Amino acid sequence: MGNSFSPKPGFEIKYHYCNTLVVGSGVAALNGAVTLHSLGMKDIIIATAKWGGGTSNNAGSDKQTYYKLSLSGNEADSVPDMAMDLFNGHCMHGDIALCEAQGSVRAFMNLVSLGVEFPDDIYGSFAGYKTDHDPRSRATSAGPYTSKRMFETLSQETRRRHIKVLDKHQVIALLTDTENNRVTGAVAINMKEKDPLKSMIVFRCENIILGTGGPAGMYETSVYPASQSGSTGMALRAGASGQNLTESQFGIASVKFRWNLSGSYQQVIPRYISTDRKGGDEREFLNEFFPDFATLTKAIFLKGYQWPFDPRKTDGYGSSLIDILVWKEINKKNRRVFIDFNVNPHFGNEEFSLDKLDGVAYNYLNNSGALKESPVERLLAMNAPAYNLYKMHGIDLVTEMLEIAVCVQHNNGGLKGDIWWESDLRNLFPVGEVNGSHGVYRPGGSALNSGQVGSFRAARKIAKNFSGKCVEDPVLPVENQRQLDQILELAARWIQKGSNNSAKAVLSEIRLRMSAAAGISRSLAVVSQAFEKAKDLNRSIDNILGAGSVKELSTAFQARDHALTHLVYLAAIREYISRGGRSRGSYLVMGDDGKNELCCYDRDIEKMILEVAYKNEKAFTRLAEIRPVPKQELWFEKVWKEYLEDNIKGY
Repeated sequence: MGNSFSPKPGFEIKYHYCNTLVVGSGVAALNGAVTLHSLGMKDIIIATAKWGGGTSNNAGSDKQTYYKLSLSGNEADSVPDMAMDLFNGHCMHGDIALCEAQGSVRAFMNLVSLGVEFPDDIYGSFAGYKTDHDPRSRATSAGPYTSKRMFETLSQETRRRHIKVLDKHQVIALLTDTENNRVTGAVAINMKEKDPLKSMIVFRCENIILGTGGPAGMYETSVYPASQSGSTGMALRAGASGQNLTESQFGIASVKFRWNLSGSYQQVIPRYISTDRKGGDEREFLNEFFPDFATLTKAIFLKGYQWPFDPRKTDGYGSSLIDILVWKEINKKNRRVFIDFNVNPHFGNEEFSLDKLDGVAYNYLNNSGALKESPVERLLAMNAPAYNLYKMHGIDLVTEMLEIAVCVQHNNGGLKGDIWWESDLRNLFPVGEVNGSHGVYRPGGSALNSGQVGSFRAARKIAKNFSGKCVEDPVLPVENQRQLDQILELAARWIQKGSNNSAKAVLSEIRLRMSAAAGISRSLAVVSQAFEKAKDLNRSIDNILGAGSVKELSTAFQARDHALTHLVYLAAIREYISRGGRSRGSYLVMGDDGKNELCCYDRDIEKMILEVAYKNEKAFTRLAEIRPVPKQELWFEKVWKEYLEDNIKGY
C-alpha cells in the first residue's frame, strides 16, 4: 500500500493502492476483510463513510434473529432441507441457497468463537425458535442487538489484525477497464478534509468487496438507521446488474426512534389508536374491521412473529391486515397512528379480559409468565430488555405512546452475484444486503447468515484467484483517467455553483416518490408516472446540484447515486407489473378496478428472476431462468483429490 499526489486542474488528488478495497463497515464487509486477512492477504484497505453507521450496528428488534442450520433439538435438519426451504421462497437461485445453507454452520461458529453470545445450554446445545417464513426452529438470537454484537466482535478482530481503516471516506464511483468488464479502482471523498479541492481520493486495486447495505436513503417512511444511505447506484452506473429489485420488505415500526415493532412488542397485545394530525379525535380504528375481540387480539399477537407485511396473511383477518389498515389510516385518511402499551385494547363496549384472548395468545403469555394486567406489565414480565431499549432512547412506554408507520426495512433484491458473490462486473463482490440473492420470501435472520457466508466465499475466491499486487502508479490507464476527469468536472461545476441546498431537496423528492409509488401498495399508473419523473430527474441531476463544502459535495454525490438507483428500481417494478406480475412478497399490486390478486407463480415474470442493467443512460430488463438446487456428488475421495489439486469447480 502507498500513496502519492498527482496535480489536476484545481484538485489535489491522493492515491491509495491495495489488492482489495473493502467498501463499508457493516458485518458483511468486516467479515470479508477479516477472512481475507486470515487467508494470508494483508494488502487490504477498508473505506467507510461512517464507521459503524450502517444497519448492522444500528438496527434490531425485540430479539434480533440469526438464521442457520439447526444444531440442537429432536427435529432433524440437513443442508439440503435448509437449501430447499430458502429456494422455495421463490426467485432465489438454488446453488446460492445451497451455499448459504452449507456455509451457515461455519459462519455461525466463527461468530461464536469471536465472542458473540448466542445462548447454549449445559450440553452446549444452541437453542432455536421459529421465525417468519421458517418451517423449522432454525432461528437463534443474541438479544435485541444481535447484529450490533456481531459488529462489535468483528470490529475488535479488525483492530486486532491491524487492518487499515479509512473512516469518513465516502466512495462515490467505481473505476472500470476499457470494456467495463471488471473494476480497477474507486473514487472517494475524504470527509475529514475542509477544502473540497483537496478531498478527492483515488483507490487503485485488484478487487472490491462492496458491503454498503441496501438503498436505505431512498424511502421517506423507513426503519433503516438515518446514518445509512446505500450506494447501489454507483455499481449500476459502472456496469453491474441488479436483480429482484422489486422485492423490498415492509413492516410496522416506530418513527421517533426507528425500530421494528415485532416479537414481544406485539405478543403483549398493545392497543392501536389513530388521531387527527394534532393528536385529537382518538379512535381504536382496528375495531371497525375485525368481527370480535378474540379475532382482533389474535391478529395483533401473530403480528409478533409474522412481522413483515405479507399479502398472503391479509385474508381471514390475518395479521397483515393490520399493516394495510395502519397504512390506509396514515396515507389515505391523513391521520397519525400510535401503539399504546399502557392501556389494553377495547372492542366496542367490551372490556379487555385475558380470559377472552384467543387460545394461542393466552397460552403463549401464560407459558411466558406474562398474564399481567396491562401491555407494558406483560412486556416487562416477558421481555424487559425490549422495554429498556426504548427507555435508553428517552421513551418510557409507561407514559408515552409510540407513533408508528409501515416502513421499508430490507431489500431482498440488489446487485447480481454468482456462488462466490462476484458480480457480473468482474472483481466486484457485493456482500450483505447490497447483494440481491434473497428472493421473494426469506426466513427472518437469513440475511445476516447470507452476509457472513457470502463475504467468506468472496474472500476465499479473491485469495485463490486474485491475490496479485496492485500497480502502484499515480498515472492512470486512459479509461480510468477519463472516468476520473468526468467526476472531477462534476465536482468542479458544483463547487463553482456553491451551496444551494439542492441535494437535500433532491433526496426529499426521491424519498417521497419511492414511499408513494413503491411501498406496500403499487399500481401500474402510479409507478409509471413515478418512473417518468425519475427519468427527468436523473437526466437533469448533474445540472441541479451545488456544493459549498466537503459535506455538501458528499451529499451531492449521494443524491446523484440515489437518483439513478430509484430510476432503476422503478424500471424493475414497472416491468413486473406491466407484464402481469401480481401481489407477492411484501406488497400489493392494485388493478385498475382497485382490487389486488395474489401471485400464483405461473407467469414468466413471476417464476423467473427479473434482472436489470443500466447502459447508455437507459435501464434494460431481462428474465433469467432460476437455477435449481444442485445435486451434489460428495464421494470423499473425489472431493479430497479436487481439494488437494486446488481444482474446485467455479474458482
